Amino acid sequence: MAAVDVIKSCLDSIALISEHVEGAILYLDSGCTESFQFTGAFPVLLELGARDICSLEKMSSLDSVVNWNSNSDPAWKIVVMTSRLLSDAHRYILRCLSTHKGVRQCTVFTSISELAQSAYPDSPLGPDAFHEYEILLLQDYEEIVKKIQKKASHSDVSSNFQESLTFEDEGWSRLTSSEEDVSHCEATSSGKYLFGESHTEYLGGKLVVSVHHFPLILCPFSPKVFVLPSEGSVSEAYLSAKHEDSLSPGLPPISTGVPPDGDDVPPGALLTAHFLYHLAAKMDLKMEIFSLGDLSKTVGKIMTDMSSLYDVGRRKRSAGLLLIDRTLDLLTPCCHGDSLVDCMFSSLPRREKTTSYSSTKGSKTQHKLVPSSLQRAPLDVQIPLGKVLQEEESNTNDSRLAERIEAFLGGWDACNSSPPETVDLVNLCNKVHDGKSFLSESQLLNGSFVSSETFRGTPYMEAILDRRTKDGAVLVKKWLQETLRRQNITVNVKIRPGFATKLELQPMIRALAKSQSSLIRNKGIIQLGAAVLVALDESHSTRWNAFVSAEKILSATAGDTSQSLGAQIGDLIHKSTMLGSDGDKKTDHLQGLLSFKDALLLMIVGYILAGENFPTSGSGGPFSWQEEHFLKEAIVDAILENASVVKLKFLDGLTEELEANLNRKKSEDTKEASSDQLESDDDQWGKWGDEEEDDGKNDKKQVYSDMQLKLELLDRVDNLFKSLHKLSTVKRRNLSLREGTFSLESNFTGDSGLNKSLIYKLLTRVLGKHDVPGLEYHSTTTKPSLADQNIIMVFVVGGINAAEVREVQEALSESGRPDVELILGGTTFLTPDDMFTLLMGDSSYI
Repeated sequence: MAAVDVIKSCLDSIALISEHVEGAILYLDSGCTESFQFTGAFPVLLELGARDICSLEKMSSLDSVVNWNSNSDPAWKIVVMTSRLLSDAHRYILRCLSTHKGVRQCTVFTSISELAQSAYPDSPLGPDAFHEYEILLLQDYEEIVKKIQKKASHSDVSSNFQESLTFEDEGWSRLTSSEEDVSHCEATSSGKYLFGESHTEYLGGKLVVSVHHFPLILCPFSPKVFVLPSEGSVSEAYLSAKHEDSLSPGLPPISTGVPPDGDDVPPGALLTAHFLYHLAAKMDLKMEIFSLGDLSKTVGKIMTDMSSLYDVGRRKRSAGLLLIDRTLDLLTPCCHGDSLVDCMFSSLPRREKTTSYSSTKGSKTQHKLVPSSLQRAPLDVQIPLGKVLQEEESNTNDSRLAERIEAFLGGWDACNSSPPETVDLVNLCNKVHDGKSFLSESQLLNGSFVSSETFRGTPYMEAILDRRTKDGAVLVKKWLQETLRRQNITVNVKIRPGFATKLELQPMIRALAKSQSSLIRNKGIIQLGAAVLVALDESHSTRWNAFVSAEKILSATAGDTSQSLGAQIGDLIHKSTMLGSDGDKKTDHLQGLLSFKDALLLMIVGYILAGENFPTSGSGGPFSWQEEHFLKEAIVDAILENASVVKLKFLDGLTEELEANLNRKKSEDTKEASSDQLESDDDQWGKWGDEEEDDGKNDKKQVYSDMQLKLELLDRVDNLFKSLHKLSTVKRRNLSLREGTFSLESNFTGDSGLNKSLIYKLLTRVLGKHDVPGLEYHSTTTKPSLADQNIIMVFVVGGINAAEVREVQEALSESGRPDVELILGGTTFLTPDDMFTLLMGDSSYI
């Protein structure tokens, strides 16, 4: 029987909609774009006959001009693929229909099932959601067309266009003014062409609208590892509302043994359950569902209820599904493990988020204690190929490609200048030479990870996903060497076996990219090699290694006493504020490498470690009052001394005052220093009485102002420590962990001194056929053994990282069960910086 392959399942699903794709302008929202980037679906879509592939959020009237296929017929068919609720995508779908003339057929594919569309809180759609939406979309479109026809005789096209999009239907969002302006700008100067008779010439017929479910919108890192798109409704829906057991809208609440039910079920749990159910159905798997953690139990219950209603018909392969709350193990994603992929994702810049989707306009009962959506970091990294390929000594040929691309783009930039045919391409190229570029070379020549790219049939991403940093880099170097050898390209570089350095990798990458044909042919290994270069760069690797060293120190100290751990945390905060501004040598290897924000992340790690090693600590925190007072004072001093660079959520509303206070102190110090230089020891008359009295009043006023600011800051820091106290109690309050699930966890020790991940411990026990207390089976039938399943899918509600992928493979190898297929999935891909955002940043409940 064929092995489970998530990438193949995604591509097979695309092939099934070929009749819709052929001849159509295909619009993808940001979530679908991210998904198809990882799966390598764009060539498949073009092979199926797509006329053009465009961004839904950044649509333009010029999209219909491009035609990748030979068919020259006017575009009359639009296909929209969205990873969002129909109510959220509606305004963009409507804008597509309103912009393109002569559209006869609009097909919408959404990754959110019909049942989930109607069950989502405050959804304007009912049980027959898809059909209802078809009617509503047609109604809104016809309303816009009527407005256009009514105002067709007016000369103010901008007014016509803007008014046509100010629909007020209950439950639907409207475009922001900036988006309207962009749309109008893109519409070209000939308003009659877009909004006059030509636009409505097909009104004699009827626009045909159809809505379908397309569930396999996910981001596979390999055939057996996947996460959800960062800008899709499932990953952005909150996983917990704000209450005493919650940490972040992007993480499950602390498990207390009372899973959320009924109206208390977070939308993220609902959408996750529907996604996993339909994923299993598409892969022909019948899931035996097990869960650990309150929110995972809720997800499992929803899936079980759906299975009892809808699982009929064809026979499916049996598989086990293990659902785990991320909150049961916060330490693993907070730490900097030995993983090349984790290093790359932490080092590489990400694509900017395309736009902010607002919640439905008609929502009347939106929970006030949760955000309308959660902002996840985009998964689409931007590999700076332009910088990597650029020679040290610039010559006339090194940026010709960038020049030509930019000149072409500038030619189409008809919005703010003359029509395309009058643009002087020579002048545009000269602007690039003169440094007046409106797009940087890094923007023009960026790479991304594509999971389907292979080396002799081995997918690159799959091969390095479970590799340690050094091993993964050496493997990439071997691939580069072999590719050069097979293409008879000679590179004059000294190669050291067993190591991979920038001096070795960069010449090989440049040699493979010397010509355009070679660049295109070898783009997979070139992009991967460039990504490794960025991760190994000193600016990134030294910071990562500094974190590893600090985490080792904290882990080792946590085995002693709480006093020792508290002292180490305070020392790290102190060192983070002694960065120096003139490159002075530092006596401590951590000093100068970690910022104050980095020190706060280490403090999160320290408090979690304290909670795990001193679980009997009181509600006031794991450290004594004196130790915690020292930590608070250290943080307050650090903020006051670094106010200009400290941008943290718990300081919202206070940042400007802190910066003003710091600037005033600097100004006073400068004046005082200047005054001391000008004063003469021979002419010291002192100050008159009234002057001294006035200065005394000013001093008192200033001291009071400083004191007021410090008291307000102390209050904010107190609230920060309440959140840290909650982190330290996670293990004690989690019912699943209290029940002795990991009584033997001391036997699991990681390479960097930290404990192995929860996933590793769980799978080791499961595959060893040991009992796992707290693990719930979701069925009324006899409880099977998860270890008896040949296919096991582990899904972490809240997200995963690459170090966990390696440990999953380790657990499988150590079990001696080569017959078992393990699939690992999660809500999102987590880096330590992402965890900081969730626990202490903009996506926290701090």
